[in-house]
Amino acid sequence: MPIDGFDYKGFAASMAEQAKQLVPPELGDHEKEYVVNTLSNFTMLAGEALYNDENLKLTAEQAIFVTQVIAEWSFHKSIDLIHSGIDEQYWNNIMQKIAFTIFEVAKQAIIKEVSQEQLLQAVEYHVVQVYKKCIDELEQKGVINEETKEHAESQSNIDAMAKKAVEEQVKKNEAKIEEADSKRREVVRKREEARRQRKLEKEKEATAGCITKRQIKLMSLAMFLKILSENQVKSILSRFTNEDAQLIVYYMNMANLEGQVDSDLLINCLMEMKETLPVKRRLTQENVMSDLLRLYKSNPRENIEKIIKNERPLVKRFIAQAYDGEYSGLPLKVAGIVAQYVEDSI
Repeated sequence: MPIDGFDYKGFAASMAEQAKQLVPPELGDHEKEYVVNTLSNFTMLAGEALYNDENLKLTAEQAIFVTQVIAEWSFHKSIDLIHSGIDEQYWNNIMQKIAFTIFEVAKQAIIKEVSQEQLLQAVEYHVVQVYKKCIDELEQKGVINEETKEHAESQSNIDAMAKKAVEEQVKKNEAKIEEADSKRREVVRKREEARRQRKLEKEKEATAGCITKRQIKLMSLAMFLKILSENQVKSILSRFTNEDAQLIVYYMNMANLEGQVDSDLLINCLMEMKETLPVKRRLTQENVMSDLLRLYKSNPRENIEKIIKNERPLVKRFIAQAYDGEYSGLPLKVAGIVAQYVEDSI
């Protein structure tokens, strides 16, 4: 009795259309056509055989699953053969043996009622064995040499696609982290800008009254900068925090600045000025790990774990391994962003 709800012809056509979108772009037109036609033919044959096999008594879902497994392996192994260096006249024979093996292994797995995961593992094992056996036979017949044999056996399009998918997912995750961090930085920047502005106003008010040692140093520097070129001033100010740079500019524009600072004190302040220049740390694995370990020592682990509880597994693994002094291999730029995010969130 035919399988109700299993349109094997329509399913085979659908799989062929999907294959057209997934064929590696570096293949030639003839090679692309071979991949699609091979998948379509074996999918159609397998679907028809399952559809008419009354002894199996498969459901539509089971039939679709088996047919899809054959379609996927037909796709991957036909691409492997194209990349193998084996002459095209031997491709069909190898593909027929692989398709037959998948069909029989899948049928037996269903009869024994094994899980889909076990079925897939069994299929993969036997596909690899049949593919290798076919290549060994070609070498024994003198059709290919040892170098071609080793090259052919090393082909695995299914692994290549899996690796590519993982890499793309990592890139997406990194992009999401970067986007979230960009938004966070903007919020922090605006908050810091507002704080600096409030502090600057207070500094300005204090200038008219009691002047602190820090203010005297900045005023002294402002007097010195007034005799330099605009480019030199910009270069020097870039080494200060925005808050200090704004205050220095304010002092440079102040009327009667010279009357605010004693000349002897000015000389002393300029001698000590190097102490006010910030030292920028390079972004290195050692610095990132040092920052994280410093945070771990001063904050309970559960507090940090709460901060990252909604983060992606890559980030959680990075933080967890950092506790043991291990660097998990997260891209350095992303690791720096994560470390800064944890520090800002504590």
